[in-house]
Amino acid sequence: MSEDQLGPVDEVEAADFDEFFGEHAEARTGAVLRLFGVEYVLPASLPVLFTLQMERVRDSSHPDDIRRMLASLFGPDALDAWAEAGMTDRQLGIVLVWAAANCRTPGSIGMAEAARLYDEREEAGEEGKASSPNREQRRAAAKPGPRPPSSGVRS
Repeated sequence: MSEDQLGPVDEVEAADFDEFFGEHAEARTGAVLRLFGVEYVLPASLPVLFTLQMERVRDSSHPDDIRRMLASLFGPDALDAWAEAGMTDRQLGIVLVWAAANCRTPGSIGMAEAARLYDEREEAGEEGKASSPNREQRRAAAKPGPRPPSSGVRS
């Protein structure tokens, strides 16, 4: 919309969401976790960036996508520090399950519950992968049988 459609800017009072959100900010602090000797304080609610990146990471295993997602919860250097400390993909998954749940509701799940949920999701994913044929199986199923010999001449 142009200024003509809205009217002059000085005549329209802006809706000040900065002020509104400042007045209605949550007073609680996020859950705290210790990992590889460092304490991390989670935000009181999931950042939008984390939610958006979580969708992107589902289709990507690129470290920069994962790094950006983790930075919104744990800071920009978390992934590299954890990788250097020897973190496994399972450990990362468990931390993410725990952190996402405890951002929403601190104390909602413990570490053992996060591990169980992560393992269940992985198991369900593996079953889904096992039931779908791989490329070689699809090609074999698509071939009706041996082809007749070719004359070698293109048409």
